[in-house]
Amino acid sequence: MATERKHGERESVEPVERVAQAVESVGQTVGHAVEDIGSYIRAQREAAQVSMRQLARTAGVSNPYLSQVERGLRKPSAEILQQIAKGLRISAEALYVRAGILEERPAGQVTDAVLTDPTLNERQKRVLLDVYESFRRENGLSAGTTDTPTDTRK
Repeated sequence: MATERKHGERESVEPVERVAQAVESVGQTVGHAVEDIGSYIRAQREAAQVSMRQLARTAGVSNPYLSQVERGLRKPSAEILQQIAKGLRISAEALYVRAGILEERPAGQVTDAVLTDPTLNERQKRVLLDVYESFRRENGLSAGTTDTPTDTRK
């Protein structure tokens, strides 16, 4: 009976170890994403020749907080990312993808043009890209058929 208990305990420990390993793996992935977004923000800030102080003021955060974000010690919220994007004059969507908030969309000339248009706000960009992608999916589904589109104009 003591053998069965030890055996049962061993079986219950193994799943716990697997869960611990999975949690550690996820933690490493999240840590990498935080470091990645921070280094990406720093690279974009330096390329735009914006000081950390200027970007912090524009984003409405403190210098120490922005420094921690750039060093991968903090993960900024979507709202802060949007303000940082505005300060850097880049797409908030690009930052959201880097931070793991959004899935990456395939890039193309139309997508790039919409994302870099300074006259559109983020909601307008998202709506335009959603409509564009829905048309592409619709055409992609019909592209495999041998039927040609029928002209309904008279």
